[in-house]
Amino acid sequence: MEALIKIILDSGRSGIDLALYVLLPVLIVMMAVMKVVEARGVLARTANMLKPLLHLFGVPGAGAFAMLQLLFVSFAAPLATFSIMEKDGTTRRQIAATLAMVLTMSQANVVFPMAAMGLNVTAVFISSIIGGFAAAALTYYILTRSITDENDEKVQCEQPASSLHGSKKSTTLNLMIVGGQEAVQVIMNAIPILILAIVLVNILKGIGLIALLQTILTPFLSVIDFPAVAVLPLITKYLAGGTAMLGVASKLLQEGAITVAELNRMAGFLTNPCDIVGVAVLVSAGVRFGSVVRPAVVGAAAGIVIRGLLHLIWF
Repeated sequence: MEALIKIILDSGRSGIDLALYVLLPVLIVMMAVMKVVEARGVLARTANMLKPLLHLFGVPGAGAFAMLQLLFVSFAAPLATFSIMEKDGTTRRQIAATLAMVLTMSQANVVFPMAAMGLNVTAVFISSIIGGFAAAALTYYILTRSITDENDEKVQCEQPASSLHGSKKSTTLNLMIVGGQEAVQVIMNAIPILILAIVLVNILKGIGLIALLQTILTPFLSVIDFPAVAVLPLITKYLAGGTAMLGVASKLLQEGAITVAELNRMAGFLTNPCDIVGVAVLVSAGVRFGSVVRPAVVGAAAGIVIRGLLHLIWF
């Protein structure tokens, strides 16, 4: 019992640290900026410009912001756009497609630190775009084709001006304050899920399941020319998140346990937010995102496999 209490307390501290000192500052700034961009009509104009291209993959124009926020800010940054999509009448099929795309693409908070270790950022971005769009199309056209959104489409037709343009009478400062307050609420809603995910990971470590998985998966990974030690960052990534994986991969590189070439071969499977922590944070954007998380994760899994194969071929 003492061991369990210690795991809960340690996980709670980790979850609070991640939520308050990593996610919250980024999200406050991003949502403050997004609130101004939305109110001044920039979001609407950009969405309309990109809509013809993104529409082919089932992604609304606003999904471009989520993509750029992920690629250039962090895995939590798309929450700013997701919060808007949750309320602006975007259909659930489009939400699912956008979520699948984001869960497939690379996250800046992992990619840019790993670039200093020798990660090929160009290859990562190219595989992200290919895999992300493939995941979105699969999710929109196949995995969610049975979802009907009559109510969502009605809201989308009736409320585009208010949801994308906002009130131009509001000052920039007031808009940024409102955006920051919404960011705080989003993070507060995400903290319980985040802590529970970290508790699960630590329990699995404590009972030796991760070590067992390492033993089981090593023969399979050797088939695609991954070193046995690669099991550790892979398991860490999907159970504990990209930040935890980054620390493990960095240590393995420093020790010479893996090479830069092997890191780039694994990058297609490692550099995405489709893990327990990432999914928990992103779906906290709202009920509609939570309702399509299953098909989105399935679509993302297919996109990640495509990314992984591209890196195996490339390197």
